[in-house]
Amino acid sequence: MFAFRTFLVTFLIVLVGYTSVVIGNHGAGLVPIFFGDMAKMAWPGQFNLDFFGFLCLSGLWTAWRNEFSPVGVILGLVAVTGGMLFLTIYLLVLSFQARGDMAEVLLGRKRAAA
Repeated sequence: MFAFRTFLVTFLIVLVGYTSVVIGNHGAGLVPIFFGDMAKMAWPGQFNLDFFGFLCLSGLWTAWRNEFSPVGVILGLVAVTGGMLFLTIYLLVLSFQARGDMAEVLLGRKRAAA
C-alpha cells in the first residue's frame, strides 16, 4: 500500500507542477484544443479520443463504486472532467478510509464485504 500511495502522491505533485507550467504558458483553454484535435481526425485527436475513453471509464467506475448514488454520480462527473488530478486524490483518500484494504478501495465497502 505504501508504494501505491507513494505513486499517487508523486504523480499528483508532478501533474500539478506540469499543469501549472502549461496554464502559465498557454492559458486554461484546454477544452477547445482537446476536442478540436479530435475534429481534425489526426493522431493527436486519436490520442485524445482514446484518453477520453479512459476518462469516461474512470467516471463510470467511480459512480458504480458509489452505487450510482447522487454523490456517486457527481463524483463520476468530476472524475471525467478532473482526470488524474481527481483520481489520485480520490484513491489516496479511499486508501486511508479503507485502512489499506484494496478490495474495499476498488469495490466499495458493501461489495468487498460480500
